[in-house]
Amino acid sequence: MIAQIVVSGIIFGCIYGLAALGMVLIYKTSDIVNFAQGEMAMIITFIAFMFISKYELPYIASFALALLFAALLGAIVYILFLKPIQSSTPISLIVLTLGLYMIFHGLAGLIWGHSPTSFPRALEGSPFQIGSVFITPNEIFVVIFTICLMLLLFALFRFTKIGLAMRAAAQDMMASELMGIKVTKIFVLTWALGSLLGGVAGMLIAPTTFLHPSMMAEVLIMAFAAAVLGGFVSMPGAVIGGAIIGVFGNLVSYFVGSELRIVFVFLLIIVVLIIRPTGLFGGTQYIKKV
Repeated sequence: MIAQIVVSGIIFGCIYGLAALGMVLIYKTSDIVNFAQGEMAMIITFIAFMFISKYELPYIASFALALLFAALLGAIVYILFLKPIQSSTPISLIVLTLGLYMIFHGLAGLIWGHSPTSFPRALEGSPFQIGSVFITPNEIFVVIFTICLMLLLFALFRFTKIGLAMRAAAQDMMASELMGIKVTKIFVLTWALGSLLGGVAGMLIAPTTFLHPSMMAEVLIMAFAAAVLGGFVSMPGAVIGGAIIGVFGNLVSYFVGSELRIVFVFLLIIVVLIIRPTGLFGGTQYIKKV
């Protein structure tokens, strides 16, 4: 039974890790914590469902088109809302993303309603048994897809000119501009990628949570916890943090009760930050005057 709980936690943790990866990518590059990440993902998941149900497109085509919309939404959000006030105080940026959270949530309820709707899985099929653990083809897909996305992002950051420019902008925006790097374009790309990762997380979690405007609320909390646990600047740390949060949350649900899962998750985060303030994978801590 414990093995099944751990495996299930890892699978949910992969989804938390994807959402956390989007938050870390945006924060690492543009120094903004995007609390609207979950609602942007929810909007994208509704768009994917519209392609599937209304236009009767195959799942793969709907998934791909929804990700294009996700990238476009991320770019638009940055250009219209964040770029004009990026030099403002961190608290102003946080308030703005929280405002976007409420706007997207309200719009989704207005357009699609609040009734939960079933969302198809990426892969259908009967579960099969490995030892004492039952696992479905879709759950295997979630794990493999998460690993592949993380490796692709690592390759992008490590081996491409765009990745080098993104790392440079993350280190020092002003110096990057003096070196000829078009920082605004880098930030637009970063927000597009972050939104895309959130969209993937939304479409993968929707078959479990059902599709409704509040479907990403708990996912956002868990993703934020995973990002903090990983150090908020480490992309591998975000994914590993997601797996830890997923397993820990499932164990708490089993032994204590699901109603206290989030409470215990944040108790874990507090303990980790007391012991290691930069998180498990955080590097040197920089203090910024605001």
